[in-house]
Amino acid sequence: MNQYDYIVIGGGSAGSAVTGRLAVDGHRSVCLIEAGGRNNDFRVKTPGMMPFLSGSQNYRYETVPQKGLGGRTGFQPRGKGLGGSSAINAMIYIRGNAWDYDNWAAMGCDGWAYDEVLPWFKKAEANERGEDEYHGAGGPLFVSDQRWTNETSRAFVASAASLQYPERDDFNGEKQAGFGIYQVTQRKGERWSASRAYVEPIRNQPNLDIRTKTLVEKLVIENGRVTGVMVRKGKHREYLNARRGVILSAGAFNSPQILMLSGIGPGRHLNAMGIEVALDRPAVGSNLQDHIDYVSSWESESRVPIGNSREGTLRMLGAILEHRRKRTGVMTTPYAEAGGFWTVMPDAPAPDVQWHFVPAMLEDHGREKVNGHGVSLHACVLRPESRGTVRLTSPDAADAPAIDPNFLDDERDMAVLREGVRLSHRIAETAPLADYGLTDRHPVDLTDDAALDAMIRSRADTVYHPVGTCRMGSDEEAVVDPALKARGIEGLWIADASIMPKLVSGNTNAPSIMIGERCADFVIQAEKAG
Repeated sequence: MNQYDYIVIGGGSAGSAVTGRLAVDGHRSVCLIEAGGRNNDFRVKTPGMMPFLSGSQNYRYETVPQKGLGGRTGFQPRGKGLGGSSAINAMIYIRGNAWDYDNWAAMGCDGWAYDEVLPWFKKAEANERGEDEYHGAGGPLFVSDQRWTNETSRAFVASAASLQYPERDDFNGEKQAGFGIYQVTQRKGERWSASRAYVEPIRNQPNLDIRTKTLVEKLVIENGRVTGVMVRKGKHREYLNARRGVILSAGAFNSPQILMLSGIGPGRHLNAMGIEVALDRPAVGSNLQDHIDYVSSWESESRVPIGNSREGTLRMLGAILEHRRKRTGVMTTPYAEAGGFWTVMPDAPAPDVQWHFVPAMLEDHGREKVNGHGVSLHACVLRPESRGTVRLTSPDAADAPAIDPNFLDDERDMAVLREGVRLSHRIAETAPLADYGLTDRHPVDLTDDAALDAMIRSRADTVYHPVGTCRMGSDEEAVVDPALKARGIEGLWIADASIMPKLVSGNTNAPSIMIGERCADFVIQAEKAG
């Protein structure tokens, strides 16, 4: 079969939601195309196996050299396979701040104010705490309290509280500001990816065709309308027809890449790549925003934190066995167990820094082995002013795009991050967290702006939340309109983090799923309208 009502490109967080909602009632033929595999093995399902997921689940992209990071190349992991980044992330369930969505509406994204998106978050959610004003209990996406937390994570929250920062048991409720333990997208101690939520339950329906390990080369455009896609699996190339439309959900890097490979994007750049311009759209691949993040790290005298030692290894081996038997214990950890939100700048309309506390020592995204036991504390700039780009490196869809987040280009971002790092150290130096005998692994004079800035530029990198490269808006430059329909071309919707006009103040997985939910509804409404 090579003809469908709808084709969804990308089985990640948003793409899974779109696919599930369009296909579940059996009335539409839907083809889901995913470059990676099924992601159905125990390593993906076991939360604590996150650091050990291989390249088959991760694109492992890198940035171009970053002038704001002293010329270093940044790491950009992105999920590959069904579930996308929800299959490899830290499972933290955060929606962002209400102000973010009200600001989207103020920017011309009608229908996207907080009160208008909240019902869609609730529709998606199955929170184990039950339904209330802010949460849903009947959706496909399971959200749980953590089954196990390291005692240093609880000590981190207690240390923040002793500095008079409020404790927060729900960052998605009435107020975001404060510190606490995160809720996670897990069910009964297992990772609950967007694919497990939306796609796996209906994978055997005859109206749904799931094509994994299949690369989308380009959209096919005829007379100003997207009529289908060209795909490649191994050496076999094939045209797939979409009678009613295509939904592009390939993420903040690959959605603009596919658009540009199809002739939709900055005309001058496409000409340079030898690609015929179908629609000159300079905003495609522009407006890239990401959370720049600095990880402070301390070695501990205590062996309580997760660590690389004989004792720590034996503990983890026992934890793997426990998880296999009971789905409990250390291997249910999301690693970023605790965290918080706070405002460090006087003019900020909402918390401008987020923290992720990890009861282990992290170096270079966990890729560098660190011996001993200790803790790490991420601080990230929630609403960065710096803007970057995604561009093609070649006309071949298999080649990684050129990713330039342009980190710390705007001095305002450095000012926020500087204060965030200082607060990280204040908390770590306060009991009860300080009682674990912490030694700073990267000491610096925190009162010296120049010294602190140099340290930040030498070690900061992403906390994995790229957005904005196919932004939504009502203006002429916007890539999609507020109904997520591509502007200037028929038969195409875009649904993923790329449509965000501005980065939300928090982790991007839950908002991406919400975007997928909304897009499916927009598509169905357009279908009904004729």
